[in-house]
Amino acid sequence: MNNSKKNISILSITLGSGGAEKVISLLLKSLVKDYNVYLVLFYDNIHFSIPEGVNVVFLSEKGPERPFYLKTLDSIKFIFKYFKFVKRNNIIVSVSFLAFPNLINGVVSTLNKRVKTIISERGFPSDNVSSKLSLYISKIFYPIFYNRCDKLFSNSIHINNDLKNNFGIKIPMEVIYNPIEIPQKTIEPTSLNSTEKRLEIITAGTLNTRKNQVMIIRSLLEIQNNDKFTILGDGHLRAYLTEEIKSSKLENQVQLKGKVKNVNDFLLESNCFVLSSFTEGFPNALLEAMAIGLPCISTNCLSGPLELLNENDAVDIKNGEFVIAKYGLLVNNDDHVGLSKALDFYRNSPEKRVEFGKLSLQRAKEYHLDTIYTKFNQFITN
Repeated sequence: MNNSKKNISILSITLGSGGAEKVISLLLKSLVKDYNVYLVLFYDNIHFSIPEGVNVVFLSEKGPERPFYLKTLDSIKFIFKYFKFVKRNNIIVSVSFLAFPNLINGVVSTLNKRVKTIISERGFPSDNVSSKLSLYISKIFYPIFYNRCDKLFSNSIHINNDLKNNFGIKIPMEVIYNPIEIPQKTIEPTSLNSTEKRLEIITAGTLNTRKNQVMIIRSLLEIQNNDKFTILGDGHLRAYLTEEIKSSKLENQVQLKGKVKNVNDFLLESNCFVLSSFTEGFPNALLEAMAIGLPCISTNCLSGPLELLNENDAVDIKNGEFVIAKYGLLVNNDDHVGLSKALDFYRNSPEKRVEFGKLSLQRAKEYHLDTIYTKFNQFITN
């Protein structure tokens, strides 16, 4: 440990394969150069690599797959364990990601005035809950504990507005977008100018209701041609999507590849990326596809796509249609007809695939890790 550096802790549930965890893994690469970094995880579940020099601490020796009542008991223990950890290790800055770690940081801030507590909301709060009951509970506890912390950052203007207007959050808030590393290999835009009347479509994300991959499958039924569609990711809706593909007789066109680590290899073999989500915090998958150089289509969901693809300028999308934004195409949520027309646009206009491939590469450079980390470090130190 370098005694000349301040001690900082990053608190998260796991370092699994989610979007928040990906952001943590990237920020650690730069944080470890400036701080003595402690990565504190509820459970031992690690998907992303951890840089050398980061001290990893698990609050439980168990895995995250535990019965609800045991996880509830775990949660109570974690509050006390983390409070003691922060005090024992002279943590100067405690940064938490996601709701329950944020609530714990609120408790720590109440009991330990020496530590600066910074919380990060990663999903659109009003839509990022499993039920009306959980939304009600969030509206009770967020104002109590979030407002005890020093600062909050999210990855979308819309998230901050939602927290302020619907959850009563009053602490200073800032938007710090998700960072990416520019990939070693990217698509040469001119290679997208193919006369072949077939799209190689790809999407990536957890197979769940929120990601709504079935919308893309239904758009292929609307088109009825020979486009290929690859779905990266796994989740509880795998069986449902498998049956949907089978009943639609699309087994030869749609492939479920499961969870993969070499996502970029699959992106490089594609010529169109689609994000079909009902809701997002800030879509890493869309940004990473743009960094590869893919022309993209996204639902205009809250939050992130409008900011990425149209610099947050509002658009009016008619049902069954799409709009051409500054850096890609936007469709309404769950509108497979509008999506089918957007796919037709790219399929029938190879010169537009080239144009938007170039624009994707241009836009993605604004989110490079060095740029985003500079903003993040200034935020936590000021």
